[in-house]
Parts: sequence; C-alpha cells; structure tokens
Amino acid sequence: MYHQTFEGADAAQIIAEDVQQPRFHSSDALCCGTFGELLQGQLPVGSVPRDPHFLVTMPIALFARAHFMPIAGTRSVTVYPSHKVKAKRLAENLVIALGASGGTLLLQSEIPEGKGLASSSADLVAAARSIACCFKRKVRTSLIEKLMAEIEPSDGVMYPGVVAYQQRACSLLSFLGQMPPLAIVGIDEGGTVETVDYDQGRGEISATHRAEYIQLLDRARIAIPQGDTATIGRIATASALLHQERSPKEHLDSMLKASEASGALGVIVAHSGTMIGILLGRMAADFPRKLRSVLAHVSPFDNSPKIYLTMTGCR
Repeated sequence: MYHQTFEGADAAQIIAEDVQQPRFHSSDALCCGTFGELLQGQLPVGSVPRDPHFLVTMPIALFARAHFMPIAGTRSVTVYPSHKVKAKRLAENLVIALGASGGTLLLQSEIPEGKGLASSSADLVAAARSIACCFKRKVRTSLIEKLMAEIEPSDGVMYPGVVAYQQRACSLLSFLGQMPPLAIVGIDEGGTVETVDYDQGRGEISATHRAEYIQLLDRARIAIPQGDTATIGRIATASALLHQERSPKEHLDSMLKASEASGALGVIVAHSGTMIGILLGRMAADFPRKLRSVLAHVSPFDNSPKIYLTMTGCR
C-alpha cells in the first residue's frame, strides 16, 4: 500500500519558486490509525530534547480518507462531516501557509472517534496530504507537525512504520522500523476520551517509573527491527500495567488472564482511550488455534470483540 509522505523542502521556498498558477490534481489521500500505543509514558528529565512525554505507535489497517476540492478566491475550508472542526482548522491554516485556495474537504473514516485509535491525528494527516496532492506541493513534515501541535497532542501517524514520538510537541524521537504481522483482538470498554482533556488531566510520573519507561523504549528499539514478537508483547503488557495506576482499565486483569490462557503475546491498551486488546503473531503456525482460544476466553465479558491487523512494510 502506498501513501504520500511529506517532503523535505520548506513550504516558503516552494511558494517562492512556484511562479505559475497552481494546477489541481487528484486529491484523494489517506492515513492509518494506531491501536492505542505499544508504549506510552514519560522519560527521565533531560534524556530527550523538549518534552519527556512520549509514545510508540502501533499502526493498524484502519484508515481516514480525505478529498479536497479547491474553490478559487477563498481561504476558508468547509469540512464534511461538519463536526470535524480540528481538520477544518488544520486545513485552513495549511492553505494559508501555502498561499493556496480554500475549498471543500470531504472526510471519511473507518476509525471510531474518542477510543484512542488516533482518529483525530489520522483525519489531520489525511487532510494535509489531500491538500498537498491537490496543489502538487511539497510540504515539510515539520510544517504539518507545527500545525497539528497548535490543535492537540498527536500520534506519529504521519510517518510510515513504527515511531517513538513526542505527542505534546508533535516531534519525532526516532524511527523504530516496521511492526511484524500481528493481530489484535480488541474490546471497547465504552465511552469516549477527549485527547486534550486527558492530556491536561494526567499527572507526573515518578523517577522510578521514568527509568522503567526508558528501559522499555530501549528494548523496543531492538525488538521491532528484529521482529521479536515475544518481546513486543512483553513491552506492551508492561506499559499497560504501568499505566493502570493513572487510567485504569476495568477489564485489564481479565484480558491478562485470557492472554496467558491462550498463549498470546500479551495485552495492549489505548492509554488515552477506551480500547484494550490481546496481541497475537499472525505468522505463528498455531495462530488460528490461539485466535479461537482468545475469542473464547474474551466472549464471557465481551461478545463482540473486533480483530485489528498491524500495518507492515507500508510506505
């Protein structure tokens, strides 16, 4: 699967060089979501530039799609559905930065909102990609991140593969590689979580836990390029348990027991959402048996779990 990535040239430089009237091009674009986070927490103070809050993405094959249609003579953007106000704000700020026309932005998403699956981030990135495609402009990733940071903390879904990301600063820490083929049996504990409200309400983490988070991040830097699914599962489980003190999941213990009974890799949570899942390696010879076992163990407390597939090798 192919999707556009933003280029390295600065938008201002491109605007200066583009003396011709911009031509309009196909503007269909998409961006994947992420099942919560493989890992999320705070690193030791001074260990990274800017903000110590970080996450590691878990890209999944659910997508937000965007289609932008320019209207000459306007800088405003009308967005459908109309409640996608964050995408409207980013789109209007981007067309102003590019010196381009406003227009109409159509969004369609498979990603449920308020569940911790990066629905807002995927909307914003898909919208930015659609506008860039429409005007055939090269746009720096840093510009998109700057515009996103003005709106809310964001996941690193603008990058292909798995990344360690500073969600408050909207800044890349490092590219970790491609996630191996995994399946996630996920359940929704109900309700919704607003990203901004959650981010403002959470407290600081102890120095002891910060040391654990940097150790887990170091392990992820090794495990993901190697496709070490067992270690990936342990990292996700450790992060879920660490986070339970600050934002408890009602079914975490039940999901841990189901994972252990089925021989699964571990559990994963949407740290700022309502989702919790069990990780399975799709390439394992006993994957079908383990999947049936997980579904059987989960059914007593959720009779409609969903199966999510990780993105692997996408560009």
